[in-house]
Amino acid sequence: MKMNDKTYNVIKWIVLTVLPALSVLVGVLGKAYGWDGTDLTVITINAVAVFLGAVTHVSSAAYNKQQNTEGE
Repeated sequence: MKMNDKTYNVIKWIVLTVLPALSVLVGVLGKAYGWDGTDLTVITINAVAVFLGAVTHVSSAAYNKQQNTEGE
């Protein structure tokens, strides 16, 4: 899967900044207020972050490989 730079940068920002921060926020507030399902929600957010990180990495690796091949 090949992404353009803007899409890659948005997904990278979401994966590296937004999802980890959201996970911590939900975990802390959930424990503080005694919300049911907090652990499951945090696990789900982290699973989505890992999935998007893996997809982004694969796309980045394919892009870099293509750039190296074209430069030869």
